[in-house]
Amino acid sequence: MQSIEANAATYFVTRNATSDARDKTAFIEATEDQRSITYGALGLDVARMGGLFERFDIRPEERIALLALDEIAFPVIFWGGINAGVVPVALNTLLSTDVYSTILQDCRARALFVSAALYPTVEPLLAEHPYVRHVFVIGGEAPVGAHDFAEALAASQPGETYAVSPDDCAFWLYSSGSTGQPKGVRHVHSSLRATCDTYASQVLGIQADDVVFSVAKLFFAYGLGNGMSFPMSVGASTILFPGRPTPESVTQVLADHKPTVFCGVPTLYAALNAHLENLDALPNAPIRRCISAGEALPEDVGKRWHALWGVDILDGVGSTELLHIFLSNRSGEVVYGTSGVAVPGYELRLVDDDGAAVATGEVGELLVKGASASDGYWNQRARSRLTFEGEWTHTGDKYTQDESGRYTYCGRTDDMFKVSGIWLSPFEVEQALSSHPLVLEAAVIARADSEGLDKPMAFVVLQDGAGASTDLGDTLKDHVKAKVGMWKYPRWIEIVEELPKTATGKIQRFKLRAH
Repeated sequence: MQSIEANAATYFVTRNATSDARDKTAFIEATEDQRSITYGALGLDVARMGGLFERFDIRPEERIALLALDEIAFPVIFWGGINAGVVPVALNTLLSTDVYSTILQDCRARALFVSAALYPTVEPLLAEHPYVRHVFVIGGEAPVGAHDFAEALAASQPGETYAVSPDDCAFWLYSSGSTGQPKGVRHVHSSLRATCDTYASQVLGIQADDVVFSVAKLFFAYGLGNGMSFPMSVGASTILFPGRPTPESVTQVLADHKPTVFCGVPTLYAALNAHLENLDALPNAPIRRCISAGEALPEDVGKRWHALWGVDILDGVGSTELLHIFLSNRSGEVVYGTSGVAVPGYELRLVDDDGAAVATGEVGELLVKGASASDGYWNQRARSRLTFEGEWTHTGDKYTQDESGRYTYCGRTDDMFKVSGIWLSPFEVEQALSSHPLVLEAAVIARADSEGLDKPMAFVVLQDGAGASTDLGDTLKDHVKAKVGMWKYPRWIEIVEELPKTATGKIQRFKLRAH
């Protein structure tokens, strides 16, 4: 049954725009201008997007590509598309021209909405693109052949909310992928609220008076929930930061805008620890809740953060396919080094290579069942069949579960390897390395020794100011032996300036294996 009530924009936008929250700030940009928009003004602009689509002959169920920084235009365009039945496809802002060309060919977007700062990257591919009919430039002068987004929106009349079923496709995200091959992940209208009713409400505990700051950007699933659907589910406010999240810039945002909820990734938490520990005082921010995802949080990073702020980091596990976190530590029950327990509303199980359940303490692949699961990959039928097995979604992550029900991350299915006939978790060795005071972060892969047998090799990034002494390698090897076992230590250690990562902070070990 189709209805406007089933349209996700009705719940997240219209409900707030027509309630007591209408005059409340929905989004504020952490920039020099500090532009902001209320829920009421957001509702009007979202409705105007319907008129814009009608003027430019962009029809329901057609795709639009959204290549935007974290700025107010992002939620306007995203929700404007959903409200009108047009499908927004949010794109990673850090890709190359060739990758954008591939994605635009794949999704067949009829229009491209692009931030002015990002336009030069896509300009070379637009002249002969077979699908993109209109280009709208956000926040800058539109070049010849493109439209000024602000002018086009202002000239449009409000449109109506498009009636849908809960299972109609609402939006796409392209997975960052740890293998370097993005996939178009389709989500339906009911998915967004499902993540709010489960994780946001029952684990994060989002409240109407919260001010949320997510360093994870809106273009991928973790940031989309943190910075948009979660606060909008309760009429809270979001800080949008369009810049690069460095320890210095993030510290400044914390000081200036005083968020109550902070959403980060392990790499940034580690860098922030190192930065903040050298300051005379912490920024005066009333942070009450911190969360992490993208990759497992090292135990030492979480404990150092708690020592600084007196607030735990709720480390969790999510995916683009499930839209947000489905496995997490919970407030008052944090055990660093573990990923916690199932988020209420989700079911989890661990299986071996034959699909059989594994025993407590044994390594298995994690499968997830929940209402926020993707409708499948676009144009990748074989991959969809491998990932989505009935109601269950294969995560590709290896875990163990202890007797208390807590899950501990071991690595990706293609990252695990055996040493002396025993499974080795790269993450366990990485945690041990990261606990050394000179190490900022580390990545471990398998490398064959002279006998052709797999042994661990580590790539290590040192803390700022830490020098690589001649005996540092031996020191780190001994440190790992003492922490996790004699046979798990890395046989080779290479000091590097940085580790290759996806936009979500996941280490791209396939690039290290090709090193």
